[in-house]
Amino acid sequence: MLKHTLPALALISLALTQPGSAQTPLTASPTTTVAVSEGQNIDVLSGGKAYKSYLAAPATTTPTTRRPAVILLHSFRGLEQGYRDLVDEMAAAGYVTLALGWQTFEPEPSDATVKLLVEDGLKALALRPDVNINTVGLTGFCAGGRYTMLLLPQMKAFKSGVAWYGFPDQGGTALKPQTPTALIGNLTAPILIIHGTRDQPSPIAGIYSYAQKLDAANKPFKLSVYQGEPHGFLLAESKLANTQASRDARRDMLNYFGETLK
Repeated sequence: MLKHTLPALALISLALTQPGSAQTPLTASPTTTVAVSEGQNIDVLSGGKAYKSYLAAPATTTPTTRRPAVILLHSFRGLEQGYRDLVDEMAAAGYVTLALGWQTFEPEPSDATVKLLVEDGLKALALRPDVNINTVGLTGFCAGGRYTMLLLPQMKAFKSGVAWYGFPDQGGTALKPQTPTALIGNLTAPILIIHGTRDQPSPIAGIYSYAQKLDAANKPFKLSVYQGEPHGFLLAESKLANTQASRDARRDMLNYFGETLK
């Protein structure tokens, strides 16, 4: 694994994966592994509807233990098993993690519908005695990556975000009136962008352009680019991919949340 800093963008790191590189177990630093309560399917009520979601949390040792939390927005392919496993993995790293099933009722809801669901997800987390509602992050994949880019500037409840292979310039329709790029000026929370160079649905050139605009606006961000990786490289056949890129990117996300959710 080679990591370089792109000189044109002060806060970008470029991660290049190469065959035969050393593989290390997935761990989060500075967060340590903790015991996890069993993950559970839950309903999150929003707009008068019950959205089928999934939550996992670290086992509570004392009634006063409050931990950072993360809301996860799955890809356009739904709440696949790999995302459930990732939620469990994040809980083991110390985060109360809620994956919102935003496609429960329609494959492509409006941005307003998703925003309301995320707001209601935050309300659900705030009711839990094990959550520090002042340290909540947002992450998403594919369409969920776009939502992360889109909602982070609008929702100040989030302290940071991680956008996996999102679509910064998608918008301008009735369902999606705004593009994430248009909201860069409102962004205050730091964001980690994870992308592959062989991403065809969301070409890397658009991500570089988005990063340059973030940099020009002096917005805090990090860009991790994985050489040779396609769109959706976190998963393989609906499960967490057993690849160096998938493991390293998950580690990168956990480390980023470890630094920003304090």
